[in-house]
Amino acid sequence: MARVLEQHAKQLLARRGIPVPAGEEAATPAAAHAAAARLGSPVVVKVLVPANRRAKLGAVRFADDAAAAEREAGELLAATVAGYEVEAVLVEERLELERELFFSVIVDRDLQLPVALASVEGGVDVEEAGDQAMRSMLLEPDRPPLLHRLRELWASAGLSGPELVVAATLSHRVTACFYELDATILEVNPLALVRSEDGTTRAVAVGVLLDVDDQALGRQPELASVVVAGGDSARAPTERERQAAELAAREPYRGTARFLELDGDIGLLVGGGGGSLALFEAVRRAGGRPACHTELGGNPSAEKVRGLARVVLSCPGVRGLLVAHNITNNTQVDLVAAGVVAALEDLGLDPAEFPVVAREIGTHEREGRQIFERAGIEYLGEEATLDDAARRIVERVAGPAIAA
Repeated sequence: MARVLEQHAKQLLARRGIPVPAGEEAATPAAAHAAAARLGSPVVVKVLVPANRRAKLGAVRFADDAAAAEREAGELLAATVAGYEVEAVLVEERLELERELFFSVIVDRDLQLPVALASVEGGVDVEEAGDQAMRSMLLEPDRPPLLHRLRELWASAGLSGPELVVAATLSHRVTACFYELDATILEVNPLALVRSEDGTTRAVAVGVLLDVDDQALGRQPELASVVVAGGDSARAPTERERQAAELAAREPYRGTARFLELDGDIGLLVGGGGGSLALFEAVRRAGGRPACHTELGGNPSAEKVRGLARVVLSCPGVRGLLVAHNITNNTQVDLVAAGVVAALEDLGLDPAEFPVVAREIGTHEREGRQIFERAGIEYLGEEATLDDAARRIVERVAGPAIAA
């Protein structure tokens, strides 16, 4: 999963006909002053980090004039929010809101289907409103619902009249964007109802949260340059996690490369139809401490394997490496072998001294085995189970840790 920061998310929605507040990104207090002066007073100043519930963290401030915007931006730009150093803020016009609603489309992980959520209790306190205020509707996997179904959803949430019409219309556009952008979450909170100069009610996407499927970035060229690592994680990504995310984005059409840094001493370069989780648990059952959780699959290039292996091997304290896949995978063994051997050479690690165990099955297995064994890497074929491979690397891990 990858996060699109709010200023870019709003640009994407605005290009698709969804009203959003006027705003500008600012990386310095002086730039925030200038942005506020151009927008007019009052304004809202928001930190731009991939963290949820920023208002609850004190990362959304109100400013009545440009001088106040400069002051608030100065404080926020010097802050750390949810583990993220703030590098920029979003300065936006502050609208007079008549009513704050909540609308979201999210992929239900259990059902593996999109679900639309609506509540008349929006804004920063939406979580305190409780489940009784939220209404949900299961969606089709491949196309947005018809407008009348979203009207029914809002009616069940308690809206009626003109408010229902404008909220459903904006929600329909938001839902279409969810599908078009390969999103996993597209949340509008608040979905604000605003009184226009002519006295009519209009709906505006005042707060936007957008997470997208990182495996779909190959067909989303307008997203590739604006996504960042982040989302529902409880902490900011480490430098190695950022490096892995950058590797995945470079060749989004060539395999999966996911990485979560932990504090163990056995590096894992694993995957294959749930194999990454199975191998992670197998190492723990064998008494080992994984230095990371990785997912390598989808037939990545040797260069992507090499980059991810370098990231894994650079973890502080790592003393051995397990390279393994489940039998249900389509990753070429020779490409994995070439990438791993190149990474070991890059870092000056000799398999005669630094334990490496490979348990690979799949396409070009013979060629891959030759590459591994020529490099002095212990190779286990399909005769070995995942637990056998895990036990073997735990047994072999010894010697000094790699310097961080």
